Amino acid sequence: MSKRAKQNITNADCRKPVKQRRKIYDAECSGLYVSLSPTAPPTFSLKYTSQSGERLTHWLGIYQQGGDGIEARDVRYWRAEAMKLKGRIGCGEDIAATARRAEQLQAKQGITVDALIDMRIAWVSELVPKGRDKDGITLKMGPRRKDWENMASHLERFVRPRLGRMIASEVTKHDIAQLQADILAGTLIIKKGKTTKAGSISSARHMRKAVSGLFSWAAEAGRDYVSASPCVNLPPLDKEPPRTRKLSPDEIRVLWHGLDRPDITIERRIRLAIKFALVSMLRSVEMLHIHRDELGRGGLNSALPLVVIPEERVKAAREIHQPLSDLAVEIAKEAMGNYPWLFTGRFGDAPLARSAMANALRGTCRIRNGKRITRTIGLCEQLGLKPFTPHDLRRSAASLLGGLKVPRSIISLCLDHTVKSDEHGAVAAITGKHYDQDLRIGEKREALQKLADEIRRIVAEPAAAQEELRRAA
Repeated sequence: MSKRAKQNITNADCRKPVKQRRKIYDAECSGLYVSLSPTAPPTFSLKYTSQSGERLTHWLGIYQQGGDGIEARDVRYWRAEAMKLKGRIGCGEDIAATARRAEQLQAKQGITVDALIDMRIAWVSELVPKGRDKDGITLKMGPRRKDWENMASHLERFVRPRLGRMIASEVTKHDIAQLQADILAGTLIIKKGKTTKAGSISSARHMRKAVSGLFSWAAEAGRDYVSASPCVNLPPLDKEPPRTRKLSPDEIRVLWHGLDRPDITIERRIRLAIKFALVSMLRSVEMLHIHRDELGRGGLNSALPLVVIPEERVKAAREIHQPLSDLAVEIAKEAMGNYPWLFTGRFGDAPLARSAMANALRGTCRIRNGKRITRTIGLCEQLGLKPFTPHDLRRSAASLLGGLKVPRSIISLCLDHTVKSDEHGAVAAITGKHYDQDLRIGEKREALQKLADEIRRIVAEPAAAQEELRRAA
């Protein structure tokens, strides 16, 4: 470099036309030079010696005159930038590696929300070790998040249609807030001809949980697809009104007998599943996939029948040991037959779909090009019952047990809820989580058998007697 002529680079040098390519090295800042060309704008670079003694060149940028709101990037600007870089080099920084990381980060932050959703779903659904024995041998594999299908559904239904084509790093809190507002207004198109239900606080809450998880995951160190999550300072959601729908004894009787009517065309196993949901107090996802291997020693013919629901199907991620009453066993034997699952699907090679009971109760509707083409009438409409969901059967069963004076702590156990208090007062959460590991099978069996006896009594009671009781009340 000492053999090269040096002079202070000036703005005039950069503005003056040239007939051939040449370089001017700056006398004030060692290593800084500008490349001049008849076909390209003046370009500034810095030659430097790395920590390993290697001679390298770092590209800085092009000459740019200021004015009309444009920032000036003239000789003074690039000389100052070069001096800053030399200071970093002097402190031992590898500026070439830093530049590569910046380029990689820029490429990452050009990713679309569509691509981000695909990567997120692939990551949460990936099978990973879920338990090891004392020798470190993997006992079983499972997805990173057991509820990944629900999360994926919310991303697909709510987030992808609106934000999918946007650059992930350009999504703002205002985009998320508008998406929330459109879900609540019922104007978000989730499928051709179909929008969200107006006023659905539940849908908005699920969207916020899914999109917040998506962007927090994308912003984690090592991923850096976005610099920060945009899901901050969003408009608060109203509290969801508590669900109070439960079936009265009259409605239980009408439903029970209606499920046995020969003119009801819904598949018999689905009707039996509805009965079993009321009698067992299990959630749909817990009971519909019950396998013969989960029925314990002796199966349904055991003296003390019991089903063990594995933790991956349980909301609280813990095994459920649910005793079966004589009525539950009666229903289960008819439903299972010789199949491996308690409730087998149409083709016999898989358990009944989770949506089967809900669709049977409310009916189904097929839409094409925004127009309804077919509709099936649900059980509620056929039997003249006010609409209810499979989950409402759990509430109905719990209410029946409450009417029988069964302690709420035992009802909570039957529902697989955390017991926060009993007849003696409040119960510390840590007690049930880490200390009291007793399954209370006997107490649950007694309560569930009382429920079965009460359902038998309600179902056996003549309609006329029910009417007289209503009038007397």
